[in-house]
Amino acid sequence: MIFDILTIFPEIFRSPLSESLIKKALDKGILRVRIWNLRDFTEDKHRTTDDYPYGGGAGMVMKAEPIFRAVEEIKTKNPGARALLLTPQGELFHQELAKELSQQNHWILICGRYEGLDERVRLGVVDR
Repeated sequence: MIFDILTIFPEIFRSPLSESLIKKALDKGILRVRIWNLRDFTEDKHRTTDDYPYGGGAGMVMKAEPIFRAVEEIKTKNPGARALLLTPQGELFHQELAKELSQQNHWILICGRYEGLDERVRLGVVDR
């Protein structure tokens, strides 16, 4: 099973991936996790990933372009990878869903931030 995690906080994953059952699975090669810093897929000198919501409004959203570029890079090398958007508005995670998701061997986990993501991400690259 392969997980590619897209985030603007890659260091936050160091601790949970180095402990307990996840560490054992990584050590045995059962699980493979790659962390991608979305700032590496920006094009400005400040490596900006946030933007104002289209049409105005309060809060910030994550830009679509860095996410599109990251997903495209991963899928170029692994066309079967499927993108999963992690969001509080999504499906509740439970055992049956875990079993269903385990049928796919490669997931791209898109981690949101701020008020959410540019809606083009959900419409353009998210499989679930």
